[in-house]
Amino acid sequence: MIIAVDFDGTIVEHKYPKIGKEIPFSIQTLKLLQEEGHRLILWTYRYGNELEEAVSYCRSRGIEFYAINKSYPEENFDIATTSRKISADMFIDDRNIGGLPDWGRIYQMITGKVSANSKKTGFKFFR
Repeated sequence: MIIAVDFDGTIVEHKYPKIGKEIPFSIQTLKLLQEEGHRLILWTYRYGNELEEAVSYCRSRGIEFYAINKSYPEENFDIATTSRKISADMFIDDRNIGGLPDWGRIYQMITGKVSANSKKTGFKFFR
């Protein structure tokens, strides 16, 4: 699966343009998803130096993104001819309706162990 992941408010606490504290289990979950074969795209408002800082932050913690702010690594992004919207199977972002679930729940939702619409206290397992 291709998963687009926001940075500020999703991987780290929202302190833009600074880098906030890591949100608990975000890095561990993303590393696990990568190990399981999922492709991660960093999809963020950041650009220039702030973007490089975010990429370096993740790289230093073992996260290598398949692509950054584009659908695939070879995509030539030109704002005049290319949509900023990217193609992904799933988006993880703190601006979702309902906010950002905790990373344990995100992992369960991605791996199919719990439905996205089950209540926090009453997980519905798919098995």
